[in-house]
Amino acid sequence: MNDPTAEPALRATAIGQRFRGNRALHDCDFELPAGRIAALVGPNGAGKSTLFHLMTGLLRPTTGEMRVFGAVPGTRAARTRTAFISQDKPLYPQFTVAEMLAVGRRLSPRHWDQAKAERIVGEGGISPKTRIGTLSGGKRTRVALALALGKQADLLLLDEPLADLDPLVRHEVTGLLMAEVADRGITVVISSHVLPELENVCDHVLLLQGGRIRLAGDTQDLREAYTRLTGRADPDTPDGLPPGADRAAVVHATTTGRHLSALLRNAPGTSLPSGVDEHWITRAPSLEEILLAHLRSAPRNAAHATEAAA
Repeated sequence: MNDPTAEPALRATAIGQRFRGNRALHDCDFELPAGRIAALVGPNGAGKSTLFHLMTGLLRPTTGEMRVFGAVPGTRAARTRTAFISQDKPLYPQFTVAEMLAVGRRLSPRHWDQAKAERIVGEGGISPKTRIGTLSGGKRTRVALALALGKQADLLLLDEPLADLDPLVRHEVTGLLMAEVADRGITVVISSHVLPELENVCDHVLLLQGGRIRLAGDTQDLREAYTRLTGRADPDTPDGLPPGADRAAVVHATTTGRHLSALLRNAPGTSLPSGVDEHWITRAPSLEEILLAHLRSAPRNAAHATEAAA
């Protein structure tokens, strides 16, 4: 069980990032408790890779501060507890797999688990004598994951690690991550555009859009905070919603012919939005539905830019 008094794995306070005068991130605030598997989601250009680089210390924030288990990213205290796999998975193509693992061992001498790294590679049918440059995308990902998990880090950061993999390999890699989380209770932050897969894996979500954190919280709490509403659009209201529905609670709504579908925030202390009667079909939304509704609603819901489900 996660310890609520433990230092958060990640804490961002008023993070802002500029590149040549352009703002990539704006006043980002969030905390990620240790032991969570968090999905970092958002459209292309939202700032996900920039945020990963701030978590690792590859970038320093223009404003605000980032902490990894209380330490400044990039310092020795943070580096020893963090492993990062970037989108391009930078491995030395001329090295053999065995030589690549030797590099990992030299860079992480205190906590390196050679047996684990070799097992991850071996289970993928990869010979230690094979040169990195001859491996398929899926097998390069497996070697990168062997390096990250062999380091025995407490925080694993994965920037689109599954993007170039076929469904079967994605399933295998996901299984490796879940096994590591179960064995060691590590914290994982993973970005991906495959939202249904994230829902099956992640128990926390960070939605980044336009350089801002639009949504943050545990997935179960978020699902309990919203209701999916469907039914015949009300002909007596301009938007088709029930007359008594709180319009400020609407995240996103669409009307197709006479049919209306909407995501609404639940009324405080209840499991349903206010002003909705029994003529409407209500159910708990999926994580994908919540995320898509928020993405489609921006910037209309700017007043709810940062929302935490505690």
